[in-house]
Amino acid sequence: MEDKLKRMEELAQELNKYSYEYYVLSNPTVSDKEYDLKYDELRKLEKETGVVLPYSPTLRVGDVVLPEFQKYTHKAPLWSLDKAQTVEELRDWHNRNLRFINEYNMSHEDKLPKPKYIITKKFDGLTINCTYDEEGILVKAATRGTGEVGEDITAQAKTIKSLPLKIDYNHTIEIHGEAIMTKEAFEAYNKKAEVPLKNLRNGAAGALRNLNVKETARRNLSAFFYDVGYNEGIPFTTYTEMLQFIKEKGFPIDDYIKTCESVEDIEKEIEYVASIRDKLNYDIDGIVIAIDHMKTRELLGYTVKFPKWAIAYKFEALEVTTELLDVEWNVGRSGRVTPTAILEPVELGGVTVKRATLNNMDDIKRKGVRIGARVFVRRSNDVIPEIMGVVEESLEGSREILPPSNCPYCGSKVIQDGAHYFCENTLSCKPQLVKSIVHYASREAMNIEGFSEKTAEQLFEKLDIKSIPDLYRLKKEELLTLDKFGEKKAQNLLDAVEKSKNCDLASFIFALGIPNVGKKTSKDIVKKFKSLDRIIKASVDELLEVQDVGEIVANSVVKFFTQEKIINNIDELLKLGVKPSFEEIEVSHNPFEGKTVVITGSLKNYSRTEIKEKLESLGAKVSSSVSKKTNYVLVGEDPGSKRDKAIELGVTIITEETFEEMIKEQ
Repeated sequence: MEDKLKRMEELAQELNKYSYEYYVLSNPTVSDKEYDLKYDELRKLEKETGVVLPYSPTLRVGDVVLPEFQKYTHKAPLWSLDKAQTVEELRDWHNRNLRFINEYNMSHEDKLPKPKYIITKKFDGLTINCTYDEEGILVKAATRGTGEVGEDITAQAKTIKSLPLKIDYNHTIEIHGEAIMTKEAFEAYNKKAEVPLKNLRNGAAGALRNLNVKETARRNLSAFFYDVGYNEGIPFTTYTEMLQFIKEKGFPIDDYIKTCESVEDIEKEIEYVASIRDKLNYDIDGIVIAIDHMKTRELLGYTVKFPKWAIAYKFEALEVTTELLDVEWNVGRSGRVTPTAILEPVELGGVTVKRATLNNMDDIKRKGVRIGARVFVRRSNDVIPEIMGVVEESLEGSREILPPSNCPYCGSKVIQDGAHYFCENTLSCKPQLVKSIVHYASREAMNIEGFSEKTAEQLFEKLDIKSIPDLYRLKKEELLTLDKFGEKKAQNLLDAVEKSKNCDLASFIFALGIPNVGKKTSKDIVKKFKSLDRIIKASVDELLEVQDVGEIVANSVVKFFTQEKIINNIDELLKLGVKPSFEEIEVSHNPFEGKTVVITGSLKNYSRTEIKEKLESLGAKVSSSVSKKTNYVLVGEDPGSKRDKAIELGVTIITEETFEEMIKEQ
């Protein structure tokens, strides 16, 4: 048995090396026949021993159907990028960087270098985050998701033949890439497909979000890697060094990497990449410009949504003209009645476009859009196509677009409020209630698992659920009367609804669906007011004291809680057992206030996200690298080189037990 396992390790390593040479280097060193002989030998040994190594190339076949997607919390957040569409926007960004560096250098002895930018292509696929453990084995691949929590697509990602299943690195690390579908793979798939794919991006995204992993394998995906999001090894000093590391570890990396020092240099690269865009065998939608120097990045930091040290330049969206056939009016969860254009179908960026957004009546009038006229339609990435304007010569014989006087769903009167129209029938207008319930149950809100829009529609239509509190009155016998609801599904939903009663206050505030209030704003508001009652009674002036809350958000919150039906719904939820809570550590002396803390190794009682949030709630700044300015290094099991660096610099090292003691003593 031992000999067989040893032989399996040898074969797996050899076959993975051959795959790297073939798929990444495009330089095979063995014939297909030689590869197949060794592959067959490995499969035979796996059957005999009943053992499959976690980095075995046989896993790439994807011979499995998964029951469901599992959630995965990234060890470090995946940020989206701010976007620019003009050179002037890039110039403004560059000048902000210069100002920051100059101001820093005037007051510090350790000078920052002039900004040097690394330019890469912006791939149009699906972001994947690959986690490798201390033995260098791929243990997890996940989608971006919310940036903090994604979906586990490990089995699907392993079908990407250029993705290393094992790397030569003995520290936990997360490497980001973009899964793509090449034009060759797209055409080959469509020749045999019963339902052909419409475009490359959906081909890649649909493959990775398919529970039938064999179907994922059939799509023959590729990938490019470009970033290390989390690293317990020695930190990188530059992005160039990071990219070289990614390449050396065997990841496929795009050949196009350019260094620029001025906006003029960047402009030349934009022109070059735009000129080769159509010649590439995969889709891109722009370029990414990132500061090379890691310390400058760390000091620049982040906005609420984006890193300040990188920006994406988006190419002009593709645009076509087609006839506007009609306008359909839809109702959202706020009761807003919005227009959607019905178009003569037209191909745009590899997709057949039949509908487009019209925003509101002011937008329609401003653009002069009329039914029967030809319109300019633009599509940018995943965003629903937008009507940009009208072809003047086509206006003859067209007719005016008029807002409805009655709700297209429930027939209630529609009222105008500014540029928008609303159906005021919030209690029995199906789209409003269905969307409100779905939002309330969503992952970042009350996290009621197994809740879908179809379920919400059935609850409305068949069980007469007309308010969110009605969810907590559901009975199993009622659920069993719904389509596709068996004993297990009904019980699971009831359990999830019951579990949601014990929720954190920020999730509850977000779940209520206050206009203009997202999850982060909910957290910020809760952090200041600390109780539901105080939030309900908050004035505009008090709300304006919350970080990042402006007049629009403050007025939205106050207006929301002055509605009698909202207060009645909240009271009803509380009586039904919903218990929104806010935990705050009361401190007389807080040893972490204003301190910089680095975390390394695995903790017993906290995930990486949980310990970060805990430390930040104590007023600490959590950093990814150890320096002389670090106050504490919190060490868990199997710490990396950060512990050694802390010892070298004389930084205080604390264990999880010490941390618990320190916060107990406060």
